[in-house]
Parts: sequence; structure tokens; C-alpha cells
Amino acid sequence: MARKRGDPAQPSLFGPEADESLALRARARSEPAPVAHPPQRTELARALSPLIHLGTSSWSFPGWRGIVWRDREEESTLARAGLHAYAQHPLLRCVGVDRTYYRPVSAETFERMAAQVPPHFRFLVKAHEAVTRPAAASAVFGGGPSLLFDPAYTSEQVIAPAATGLGDRLGPLLFQLSPMGLRGAAEAESFIRKLGAFLSKLPAGPLYAVEARDRALMRASWAAMLRDTGAVHCFNAHPSQHQPLQQARLVEPESQRALVARWMLHSDHTYEGAVDRYAPFGAIVDEDPTSRAQFARLCADAARQMRSAFVIINNKAEGSAPLSAERLAQLIVEQSTRPPSQSTPASPKPLETDA
Repeated sequence: MARKRGDPAQPSLFGPEADESLALRARARSEPAPVAHPPQRTELARALSPLIHLGTSSWSFPGWRGIVWRDREEESTLARAGLHAYAQHPLLRCVGVDRTYYRPVSAETFERMAAQVPPHFRFLVKAHEAVTRPAAASAVFGGGPSLLFDPAYTSEQVIAPAATGLGDRLGPLLFQLSPMGLRGAAEAESFIRKLGAFLSKLPAGPLYAVEARDRALMRASWAAMLRDTGAVHCFNAHPSQHQPLQQARLVEPESQRALVARWMLHSDHTYEGAVDRYAPFGAIVDEDPTSRAQFARLCADAARQMRSAFVIINNKAEGSAPLSAERLAQLIVEQSTRPPSQSTPASPKPLETDA
């Protein structure tokens, strides 16, 4: 009778090392398996409004074993084939695609991503940094003409591939504005005018979101520019920016077609310090109850107003993005069952909008 592979009663023809090599090769060809999610996580997902899409900033983290992945996986394996297992987490209904910030990807690449997720799943796609970061605008691809606020390049290389490849799974298309060291109101106003002119020339249809990491841009003209162009403000938790509800005092969330938010970095750490403290990202290390409560308020309000909400969470926010998403979901559900007046966190200080 033929010997079954892995039968311990039968010796291997080539020894245990050969059996192990065969097993490793077979495992490398398979997809990472999702963890068996506990019933309370599934029940929480059922209670969370389908309008609310929580997710993480990328997905290829081996330290999420037991949270997202069943087994120990290599980062390269997760980057290549882990999205299907990630999308089976009941609370992770979207994901941030960070790689597109450094170089655009093809429609075929986006199409392969879309094929790995269910219909309700959404992708937040970051636009190429050359479009919005002055230092990168002419330094990429070996120099050449500046791509800063170039609508033709953005339409052809950023928007069209994402829209074609992802189809109805495309969520927000995010323009990230890193801190630029703007000096005074005149520079801020000039930048806002240029950004508005750029956004107004982009194709209609996609949900465009803009994330400012520079407090100097948080002024009345910023909110007016968003209203005029139809783009939305990306509420973010980052040491370089005001708290989310302070941002909401300037950019009224209910006036925007959707809520887009990113919970990025704990206020007590730099990016490098957070990586050193939190890796391998398998546990909550430093809780941030203030940001959690404010994002929960924004999400609960959006769901009441029948607006979609997209919240991307980074491991550097508290230590483990999937666990932060779960705690945020719990608070959103709690706040959604209370009257708005009972779910409001302490009011933050108003912004100096014209400083």
C-alpha cells in the first residue's frame, strides 16, 4: 500500500530533512491561514454599522500571529499572499495601501488585490508622494520636470490604475501632505490655493481625501477649499497635528460626503521610537484613550448621518493596529447606542484658524 506523506510509522526514503524540505516548499506555495476568531469578535462586527470601515496601515506584519494570522509567517509571504486572510478578520473591512506613496502600481496589481477580498471590503490608496511633497516632486525617477500638483500625471498614474483595478472596492484616494515648515499665513494661503487648483482639475467620481500634517494649514481657507473642490479632510491623530475633534471644529464632518481618518502615531513617540517600543506589534503597549474616544465619536456621528466612515490605524498608534481597531469598534458600538449628548468626549480647545 502506498505510504501517505507524514505517516510517522513509515520511514522517509530520503530522511527527515527531505520531509521537512517538502513540507516547507508546500507551505510556501499556500496562502497564510486566518486565525479562528472568537465569537465575541464576530458578534462585535455584527453590531458595528456596515457603513464603518476600520482597517490597518498595510497588512504584512508577522507579529499579528494569533490576532490575524493562525501560523508564524514571513513578512514577504504576508505581503504577497496575506491579504485574503486579513480580509477574513470580521472587523477589518478596509486597508491602507502604503506602497503607492513611494511608487505608483499598475491596474493589474490593484486587480489582484481586489480579487482577494469580499465585495464589502475597501482600499484606501495613498497617492504618489511626488504629487504633494515638494522635495520628491522632481527627485523621483532620476529627475526631470516637477510632478508637484500635476493633474495629468495624477490622473494617468495614480487615479486611473486604482479606479480600474479596484473598481467598486476603491475607497478614499489619499493625498498626504507631510510637514513643510510653512512660514506664516502668506505661505499657508498660497499653498492652499495651489492645492485647490490641483484638486479641481482631477476626474470626478473618486473620493479624494487630503491629510495635512502641518498645523499652519488648519485655517478657514482650508475648509473653504475642501468645500469648493468636493475633497474631504482626513482627520488624523499625529503629534504634528491638532486633536481630531479640534480639526472637526474647523472642518465640519457632516458637511463632507464621507468620514476619512487615520490614527497614526502616539503623541509621546517619534516614528522610530514607536517602532523600537512596539515591534513586533502583537500587543497594546501605550493606550491612547483620547484619540480612541474622539474617533469613536466621529464614526458614531457619521453612521447616524448615514455617511460612510473609513478609519486606518497604524501599529505606532498604540502598539498593535488590529487590537486598536477592536477596542475602537467596541467604543463606537457603545456610543452608537447612546444619545449624541451622552457620547461626546470633553470638548477640545478651539483652533486658532487664522494665526
